[in-house]
Amino acid sequence: MKQRRTATVLGAWLAAAALAVAVPNTAYAAHGILIIDGAAYQDPSGCLTLGDFVQPVVTNYTDSVVQVRAGTSCKGPVEKLVVPGESYAALGGRSVLVP
Repeated sequence: MKQRRTATVLGAWLAAAALAVAVPNTAYAAHGILIIDGAAYQDPSGCLTLGDFVQPVVTNYTDSVVQVRAGTSCKGPVEKLVVPGESYAALGGRSVLVP
C-alpha cells in the first residue's frame, strides 16, 4: 500500500513539474514590433499571413527570431529566419511564425 501511495505522489509531482515547464512556453509572445507589408504588430505571437499581390517585406524589431514559412498557416519549410533588427523581402513565403 505504501508503494502505491509513493508512486501516486511521485506521478502527481512529475505531472505538475511538466505542466509548470510547459505553460510558460505556450504563453510567450515576442516583445517589440514586427512589420509585415507596412502593418505593425505589437508583441506578436503565433502565425501571421503574408500578402498575396506584392513581394512581402518582413521587418523584425522584436526580441525573437521569426520564421518566414513557404506555406500558408505556417506550414511548409522555413524559407528564412529573420533575426531581430533585420528586414527580409520574402521570395516565396506565405506566412510568418513567431514562436
